[in-house]
Amino acid sequence: MLQNSGKLAGCTLFITGASRGIGKAIALKAARDGANIVIAAKTAEPHPKLPGTIFTAADEVEAAGGKALPCVVDIRDEQQIGAAVQKAVETFGGIDILVNNASAISLTGTLETPMKKVDLMLGINLRGTYLTSKLVIPHLLKSRSPHILNLSPPLNLNPVWFKNHTAYTMAKYGMSMCVLGMAEEFRGQIAVNALWPKTAIQTAAMEMLGGEGVGKQCRKADIIADAAYAILSKPKDYTGHFLVDEDVLREHGIKDLDHYAIQPGHPLLPDFFLDEAPESLVKQMEEHGATPAFKPPSSSLDTPLSGGPIENTFDIIRGVINEDVVKSTQGIYRFDLSGEHSGVWFLDLKSGSGSAGKGEPPVKADVVMTMDSIDFSKMFSGKLKPTMAFMSGKLRIKGDMTLAIKLEKLMGRMNKAKL
Repeated sequence: MLQNSGKLAGCTLFITGASRGIGKAIALKAARDGANIVIAAKTAEPHPKLPGTIFTAADEVEAAGGKALPCVVDIRDEQQIGAAVQKAVETFGGIDILVNNASAISLTGTLETPMKKVDLMLGINLRGTYLTSKLVIPHLLKSRSPHILNLSPPLNLNPVWFKNHTAYTMAKYGMSMCVLGMAEEFRGQIAVNALWPKTAIQTAAMEMLGGEGVGKQCRKADIIADAAYAILSKPKDYTGHFLVDEDVLREHGIKDLDHYAIQPGHPLLPDFFLDEAPESLVKQMEEHGATPAFKPPSSSLDTPLSGGPIENTFDIIRGVINEDVVKSTQGIYRFDLSGEHSGVWFLDLKSGSGSAGKGEPPVKADVVMTMDSIDFSKMFSGKLKPTMAFMSGKLRIKGDMTLAIKLEKLMGRMNKAKL
């Protein structure tokens, strides 16, 4: 854990989306120095599914030692942002730091993404970040240690990060382009940087995307808060950097990152956008223990049998499952396949010696995996890692993510059987 140094004492931070998650974690870290926190977020009334409001966050900030100003702000609304900025200046005398954290996400393809969601992502991620920066910058220019920190990724033009969710990638990269441009525009006047997590962070959004079991594969938002604190403590000539939380903390002498994990020792899910090539991502996943390393079999599903590729795959699955596999897995899977060989298939690894076949599972599935039939065949033949399929959008998982990881053991058995 990175210790507080007191460098942010008396500073005023304007943080978007600070009512929960990463934004609130950054707010609390700064509050421990005695900083002033402007909580600029939409949630004034309790949400039925999402914890926290601007007022509960403000209470936590005050309890941590800071001063809080909760402001109802939709960052798509110029008047609301302007009013919050003005109120912050009147209350605290100025603004020293802007953290552009608010973001919207939809990991869907071009045809599956309604324009309402496209507008939402572009409006919050890109336009909201640009607009908030534009309105806060005049006050940052008066600060002795001005910073803008965007929670956005390095600009990686690998098509794998575009093909399955173009709208989200464009919107998120818009935040990063703000860093690229504004860092140069205000070089010597304001430090402008980007911060991105190496692995998935447990937030309400991640739970909605990955289901209840995804938390075990995540780190706490504290790792981002500590990295942000380190960046915001630097002088204003530290600018134009696209930073990753792990790298920042290691530079500050934090070697053991296991205490940031939700479940220390559990494999971690790598985050989006950080590879140089798909093969590099696979290597990163293996280094983090997120997928077992196994070599493609000498003969595989490349050679179709009489029953078709999906039926052939399930024939092989039925040949390797047994009571031991069932005992170690304890999960029921449903596969919703699209494309050339579309259909619904199931895998019961919860009862008896297990079973698998076409159609609905005998009881409600613990995890539902949705993907193209071609990618399904690649996954079970060892050519496509499940974690990579999930992170690149080829695989959508609903339910227990831990069971999705356990399925990889079965794939390992299939490869050892030399399909």
